[in-house]
Amino acid sequence: MNATLARVPDLAAQHLLLAMAALALGLAVALPLAIISARRPALARWTLGFASFVQTIPSLALLALFYPLLLALSGLVGGGVPALGFLPALLALTLYALLPILRNGVTGLTGLDPAIIEAADGVGMTPAQKLRLVEAPLAAPVLMAGIRTAAVWTIGAATLSTTVGQPSLGDMIFSGLQTQNWSLVLVGCLAAAALALGVDALLGVVERGLAMRRRKRVIAALGVLGAAVLLAFAPVLAPARPAITIGAKNFSEQFILARLIGQRLEDAGYAVRYREGLGSAVAFSALAADDIDVYVDYSGTIWTNQMRRTDTPPRDAIVAGVSAWAAREHGVRLLGALGFENAYAFAMKREAAARRGIATLDDLARASPQLALGSDLEFLDRPEWAAVRDVYAMRFASTRAYNPSFMYRAVASGRADVITAFSSDGRIAAQDLAMLEDNRGAIPGYDAVLLIAPGRADDARFAAALRPLIGAIPVEAMREANYMVDRDADKRSPAEAARWLGRWLGP
Repeated sequence: MNATLARVPDLAAQHLLLAMAALALGLAVALPLAIISARRPALARWTLGFASFVQTIPSLALLALFYPLLLALSGLVGGGVPALGFLPALLALTLYALLPILRNGVTGLTGLDPAIIEAADGVGMTPAQKLRLVEAPLAAPVLMAGIRTAAVWTIGAATLSTTVGQPSLGDMIFSGLQTQNWSLVLVGCLAAAALALGVDALLGVVERGLAMRRRKRVIAALGVLGAAVLLAFAPVLAPARPAITIGAKNFSEQFILARLIGQRLEDAGYAVRYREGLGSAVAFSALAADDIDVYVDYSGTIWTNQMRRTDTPPRDAIVAGVSAWAAREHGVRLLGALGFENAYAFAMKREAAARRGIATLDDLARASPQLALGSDLEFLDRPEWAAVRDVYAMRFASTRAYNPSFMYRAVASGRADVITAFSSDGRIAAQDLAMLEDNRGAIPGYDAVLLIAPGRADDARFAAALRPLIGAIPVEAMREANYMVDRDADKRSPAEAARWLGRWLGP
């Protein structure tokens, strides 16, 4: 628990900076729009309609969409646009902050007593004077209610910035969900909630101060909020040691391998940092753009998702093909395969498979109309599923996507009859699951491969620090390390599992 709590201050500081920057940018955009829209009803329909439309887009999807957009922009201008981390998260959260500020601003200005406006006109006030001396003070309480709502929404949504490589309290929540470390989830949620409540309370003091015309109260509350932001900004201003950025996707094996890579690089004298929770497409694009320096991917993932290949040659041929393509098209160096495969494998309870006479995917296809399929969050949208479904004519009674940890719980509880398990997962043996044979070879090989960004591709010292990992990790060792993190009792952290795996591998 001490290690968990030790992560909170730094992540909370970055979370607060991101949320307050998005709120400030949202205010800078929404306030002028609110003033103009209050005077032009036709424009108000468009601005409020756009802000409402943004709210209908799931926040996770909006965050993910900004990464390829910024990446494309960086390509157009010849680089220099940071596509991973703070900027995509800032832009997405700013859009989410617009609606409550804009709506409350327009409502506050249009809801003023017409007699007051006529009186202001009668004494000869200019439009600017009328706004500053009459309209703004009267509309301020309504506007502040919108700003408070926007602040709470923004702080809550900022937890999702993990998916685009921006550190936040979401790091703890996502990592805890994937590894079933509920203390991480609880601490991350409570810290995010405390942050939101604290900011809301300070903005509430500002709101009441404006309503009661107590300037000192307003200044004091804004001063406390400003001091908190400056305190959070202090680590950013401190001189930072150049660090290697290690990427990882959003499941236990990736967390472990990222820490194993980090430990090797630290032993070689490098400073490291981690960008975890990345999706498959984001991870590879980030590597190709030098937003991350190194990560582990799987040959079949790149073969199908990035290269758009539908054939399934032998595993060695896939690795060689991925290596040549990555170097030729993106300047990415494939240092080598780690020695184990983490392939998609359809799995059932052993007793259920034996009772139904299911040993191969052909057998599964015949029984599929009576079965429920559980998959991870990506599989049902991946080319591999389309290939398996078409080659074997799979027609399941129902399909449902789960977080990988909950997918295994689904088959254990009977909510799913068959799941798309991972062949290096220790829970397959622990839950006595039977892996079904892909007898028609529809699923490509998934060797774990170590990929290095173009900016590090020719760094001999960097490659030398990682080369001992190549071909050194058998699937049995990876399963054991994975199960250390995924099991319910005597659970280990990814860093502890990585240290065990490092000791197992030797110097």
